[in-house]
Amino acid sequence: MKYTGVNNMVRFIKDHGIETVITELAQYLEHDFKRWEEFDKTPRYASHSKGGVIELMPTSDGQQFGFKYVNGHPGNYKKDLQTVIAFGVLSEVETGYPILFSEMTIATALRTAAMSALVAKYLAKEGSKTMAMIGNGCQAEFQAHAFRALLGIDELRLYDIDKSVSEKMVKNLETHGFNMSICNSSQEAVKRADIITTCTADKKNATILSDNMVGAGVHINAIGGDCPGKTELHADILSRAKVFVEYEEQSRIEGEIQQMPEDFEVTELWQIFSGEKQGRALESDITVFDSVGFAVEDFSILRYLNDKIDSTDYYEELDLFGTLDDSRNLFGLLT
Repeated sequence: MKYTGVNNMVRFIKDHGIETVITELAQYLEHDFKRWEEFDKTPRYASHSKGGVIELMPTSDGQQFGFKYVNGHPGNYKKDLQTVIAFGVLSEVETGYPILFSEMTIATALRTAAMSALVAKYLAKEGSKTMAMIGNGCQAEFQAHAFRALLGIDELRLYDIDKSVSEKMVKNLETHGFNMSICNSSQEAVKRADIITTCTADKKNATILSDNMVGAGVHINAIGGDCPGKTELHADILSRAKVFVEYEEQSRIEGEIQQMPEDFEVTELWQIFSGEKQGRALESDITVFDSVGFAVEDFSILRYLNDKIDSTDYYEELDLFGTLDDSRNLFGLLT
């Protein structure tokens, strides 16, 4: 079985270029969402605790099966630990044998960013060039690269309640050709923004964007609210917007729309990608991607990695099962 750890993942991204990887990954995501009906779909299993959540995200297209283990612990930074870590497995359905075991902390950041930009490519108004980014933690730089790679976004207006986090982002991207400005408030950040990305970590109902902050024509990429009791947008924004989700059944539990009545209308993204339904109809429309992350997205990046690293040196062979002379004689390994 192929095993790709953090060092090989970093080397793969550096060698290929992060925006190339994101662009290629977006093609896999789009392809898989267009064949949505082939996948097993279920809301993820989530084990909530006072400190955070541990989740399992499985799916299968009938040929391959994939799952991701991922946590979300907002207070981890106080222990000098990451808020989110993850790993994933891709298996062949025919035999049940795993073929790829991969780190998914960096991979999740890549697929989240690629999905955000892919959705914005369908929903944001044409000619969008400026993005406000509220919450500048671990996901922020990936989002910036994705939106430039897929939409040409080159101006970033940054805000975080911890200014040092915004300064971290500027330092990380200062040689990458972005025009960045650190703002003193979220209200200042969204001025003149064509796209607003919210990506905060606190596990609570919050109003990161109030209704008066969102004008006509804006696309909102809401990626921070991803569990019960955690939201970022005021409900009034949703009431006057067109809202798009990955998998409605899961988003009703975990997304921004958990605030809304059960009959509140949303559109699943596969319907937009396949052309079954319309996204933005007017330049003045407000569109919202209520992103919570779904297993098909993790399946897509596992499939992408498995294809790209095959017959390369970006993985190691992992001795996880052993090789039996007689497949019925497991005990023989001991003797």
